[in-house]
Parts: sequence; C-alpha cells; structure tokens
Amino acid sequence: MRAVLDPNVVISAALSPSGAPAQVLLAWLEGRFESIASPQLVEELTSALAYPKLQKRIRQEDAEALVCLVARGSVVREDTGDPSRLSPDPGDDYLLSLARESEAALVTGDSDLLSLAPGLPVFTPRKFLGWLESQP
Repeated sequence: MRAVLDPNVVISAALSPSGAPAQVLLAWLEGRFESIASPQLVEELTSALAYPKLQKRIRQEDAEALVCLVARGSVVREDTGDPSRLSPDPGDDYLLSLARESEAALVTGDSDLLSLAPGLPVFTPRKFLGWLESQP
C-alpha cells in the first residue's frame, strides 16, 4: 500500500503527538505503508512550517526533522506538471495528480479534497488508520 500524506497531516502530527495524524506517521515508520512525496510536497511542507504561527508551536529542529523525514523516508516522484483541474483549490491539484500517478491513497484533512471522487481513495487520517487495520 502506498499513500501520499498531505502536508497538513504531517503538521497535525507534530502539533498533536497522540492524534490520528501522528498515528498515521507511526504506521508509516513501522513499514505498514509506503509514503510517496514529490519536490512540491516537500516544498509546501517546508513553507508551511516556516509560518510564524507554526514556528511558535513547533521547534525549528523538529520542523527540520519532519521535512528531512518526509524527503528522505518517502519514495520521491517527480511532480507531473499535470494541468488538469481536479480540485476547487488549484494548489491542491498536485496532491491528487501525485496520488493518481503513484496509484496511492491520499491522506488529508482538507475538506475540499475529501469531498472529491477522482477515482482514487482519499481518506482522513482516522479513516486511513481504519483501512490499514482492515488489510491482511
């Protein structure tokens, strides 16, 4: 099983170490699924972690470690540059393209992405954990 972790899931894991997003990261580190990333995903994660409101809550060393974990621990695929408009927010289209091209699930907390039916599985962190538990 492969999954694309929306940067909002990774950030939520850092903010709430006992929540479902943190459990998703732990499942990944335990080898229960393969994480797929791209340069654009790593760039978005890096940029988001530099927001002042997040810098107040996530230490710089921890933010750097998260970016390194995603960049080095994931299978990194090139961004497709797919011009398809897949989401109400064009900034999210790369996540859907990456998941589709990688035949991976998308794990996100973004309600716009969760409401789409693009022909690939899109899960909240909690639902993804439930799905993982149901796999043999």
